This record gives sequence, C-alpha cells and structure tokens, in this order.
Amino acid sequence: MKLIRYGAAGKEKTGVIIDGVKYDTSAFGEDYNEAFFENDGLNRLSAFVEQNKESLTQIADDERLGSPVARPSKIVCIGLNYKDHAEETGAAMPSEPVIFFKSTTALVGPFDDITIPKNSVKTDWEVELAIVIGKKASYVEESEAMDYVAGYTLHNDVSEREFQLERNGTWDKGKGCDTFAPVGPFLATADEIADVHNLRLWLTVNGETMQDGTTANLIFNIPYLISYTSQFMTLLPGDIISTGTPAGVGLGMKPPVYLKPGDVVELGIDGLGESRQTLVAYAKN
Repeated sequence: MKLIRYGAAGKEKTGVIIDGVKYDTSAFGEDYNEAFFENDGLNRLSAFVEQNKESLTQIADDERLGSPVARPSKIVCIGLNYKDHAEETGAAMPSEPVIFFKSTTALVGPFDDITIPKNSVKTDWEVELAIVIGKKASYVEESEAMDYVAGYTLHNDVSEREFQLERNGTWDKGKGCDTFAPVGPFLATADEIADVHNLRLWLTVNGETMQDGTTANLIFNIPYLISYTSQFMTLLPGDIISTGTPAGVGLGMKPPVYLKPGDVVELGIDGLGESRQTLVAYAKN
C-alpha cells in the first residue's frame, strides 16, 4: 500500500494511493500515528480498503499533502552514512553510525515551503531514504530488524550548517529548525520495495542536479541501523529513521553553495515518489 495524509496543516485526513489515484480513507477512523502502527493498523487498513474499494472517494489533485505519518515520537537521523558524502565534507569515515535528532516540529509535507531560519546564511539540502518503524523495537537483533519496518518514505534532511557545525553543542540545533523535515509524498509499505539497498535517490536545485546516488552505497545498511539504534533507545511505532545522504550537498562544494529565498528544491527516490519545496525567508508571524 501507499499511505498519504492530505488537507490543511494540522487537520490532515488519511488516504491511500491505488494505481496512481488518491482515495480518502477517513471512514477508517484513525490517523496514521503511533497507535495505528502499534495496533496492526496496516493490515486492518488493507482489509478496510479491500472491503470498500468500490465506494472510496477520490481526492482532488490540488489537495495539499502532509507528512504521510502523523507526528512521530522522534525523528532519528544517521550522519555520514555514504562514503562519498563523508569524503566531500572532509569528515572521517565513521566506525559506527552517527546519530542525531530532528525535532518533530520540523515535520512538514512534501510540497510545503522551507523557511530559512532567522539569522541563517548556510541552509543546505540532503535527499534521504527514511524508514518508518512498525512496532516497538528495543535491543533488536540485526537478523530480525526488517520485521520492524512498516515502510519507507522520502525525506529532505534540511540542514543549517553554521548552526550545526560552528555553534557549540550537537548537530541537532542545525537540523531541527521549523520546516526542516519535509517527508513524503507517501509511505510505501515494506512489501512495495523489492530491494531497499538498490534505490536511486536524487536532488536538484533550480533544475540543476546536485545529488544522484544509490542506497547500494550505504555504509551501514537498513537492518544494521535499526538494530544499532535500538541498542540506545526504544523505537516506537511510527518513529522515523532517516538513513543519510549521498554526495552533492552544498557544504561539500568548492566554494560551498547554500539555499536562498526563491530557490526550488526537487528530490526523489525510486519507488517513493518525488517532492518539491520552495525556499522562503523567515518572517515573524
């Protein structure tokens, strides 16, 4: 299945995509959140869709899409997980995964604007494959890790490099700014993706290709990341793990290139669709 959430921000309704057409599943009565995944929601939703497929209402093409997952308990990110990206940033190859977090308030839809934070001069892009956790995971064995995957989605791990790297503290302050986690357009359940370690991922800025990589080049693969992360924290249903970005970020260019108001970022991953965000300047509400 392909799951979507649509409508005004904060008031999203649920839906699915069937043969490329979006349908409303509001009558199912549940959001795609922690409780949904924890209580066998995917199988129950599948049964609901099968039983009601002739009467589902089509969603208009101009409806806004939100994140396909309602606000998770956490967004866990993996840094420097592609060799070429580590090299372009001058970082040492990690001996074990680098973990940081994005705030859940950074979560937005796949076509929402990205706001350049107040006082930012180094806002950057990062196309990433994101895993959505399907059931509570703690001290998971690598051999069993894929059993904990609900599905996958597209994520732009937007980053403010000065905040991240030049201000005292952790990477988190440059990663969790408002609108810095556009996710979607949809969540593809695990069975939709034949080989998660052989997916092309790409990103353009104003039509110019910046990133063009493959998940075949992950340093730490998906089962290892799930198992490893679960050694340090309990992963809850609906949690997101974003798995790192390939080479081609603005930070790695010589000289570095950063986003400015009016820039348009487009990105995609095989089997997970495409998204598009426009950069806007911070404006006090």
